[in-house]
Amino acid sequence: MKRRHSSSDRDFNAETLALGLGYDPVRSEGSVKPPVFLTSTFQFASADEGRRFFELAYGLRTADQGELPGLIYSRLNNPNLQIFEERMAAWDRTDKGLSFASGMAAISTTMLALLRPGDRILSTAPIYGGTHYLFESILPPLGITCSQVMAGTDAATRLREAAAMASPGSVAMLYLETPANPSNVLTDIAEVVALAAELEAQTGRRPVVAVDNTFLGPVFQRPAAQGADLVIYSATKFIGGHSDLIAGVVTGPQALMDSISVYRTILGTMPNPFTGWMLLRSLETLSIRMRRQAKNARKLAELLAAHPRVSRVYYPGNLVEGDPQHSIFVRQCSGPGSLIAFEVKGGREAAYTVLDRFEVFRLAVSLGGTESLIEHPATMTHSDVPGDVLDGYGVTPGLIRMSVGLEHLSDLRRDLDNALSF
Repeated sequence: MKRRHSSSDRDFNAETLALGLGYDPVRSEGSVKPPVFLTSTFQFASADEGRRFFELAYGLRTADQGELPGLIYSRLNNPNLQIFEERMAAWDRTDKGLSFASGMAAISTTMLALLRPGDRILSTAPIYGGTHYLFESILPPLGITCSQVMAGTDAATRLREAAAMASPGSVAMLYLETPANPSNVLTDIAEVVALAAELEAQTGRRPVVAVDNTFLGPVFQRPAAQGADLVIYSATKFIGGHSDLIAGVVTGPQALMDSISVYRTILGTMPNPFTGWMLLRSLETLSIRMRRQAKNARKLAELLAAHPRVSRVYYPGNLVEGDPQHSIFVRQCSGPGSLIAFEVKGGREAAYTVLDRFEVFRLAVSLGGTESLIEHPATMTHSDVPGDVLDGYGVTPGLIRMSVGLEHLSDLRRDLDNALSF
């Protein structure tokens, strides 16, 4: 199966491609589903074939017309990973995808592949705590620095100001999380892409625009359609969707992905074949799961917005016309997703009381699984970020992050009501 039907000029929809792209049952004894290729190495038909496979793998020559990379060794490529990567790239409408052992493996490998000493990252904030630690503690000793600005409607302006303060030509990447983790604040991807073009005109160097699309993608947001270069995921979350695997994904243009692929091969940051097989299983139901979870989340967000113990709710589905955030949502998102952040009156003590009263929601980190999860960002997922910095980002001691799952809505509503009734 290819991306486009042979009888028309229209691409297949992503939900269709997730069940057939990149796999030929004839090559696997007619098995309708791809088997698990639990092998470390692959046999060549001839010595010359082996030579040609390695030439492509190590960039010693360009591929001939229609030539595909051959299977060599599962650190370089594996059928389960390749099928999943091809389907993810099709969903994002990008040239190529690469899978990784975790979301942080995807982010860190990308940074090491594309950045060099003297380069600077300009990032929105807040971002996932692990990414924040990478930017603030791991990369600076390597000569790669980062400036963070508040995510939101004015993020492009703040990034422009930060770029003006950096050494000319040093800005190598504009990094976004949108919606931001955990505040759900949206940043206009197209505006940041326009900023990248401005910087290229000024300095001769265009920064790579990378978007962490974990919260809404690939169903409700496609950053490449807004002009972003790289789309990054923790596939542990919605793409995996069952809280039973750890993985990451990056998709983007061929040239950038080829550079990242070399680093993945040498650093060994790819997932194992069984994880690839599980990701393929999950991708088939991704659209159904995310849409049902978002339906549940909309109802719970309405309940939270009206509750007297809740001072504020951060959820894209609650945005109203006239709010600049609503304008961004309409332009770049097709749905609000199922992540809700809400602030409980009474600070950390009240938040902890609420968290300990849930019975259906599980008190656990992560998100995007079939089960509903609840956590306290300030002392859990973002605890490595200084408290005063978190406060500046709106991640207060009373903030709770909720990932809405597939349980029956009536049970989730009852559970939320009970947790807030103290």
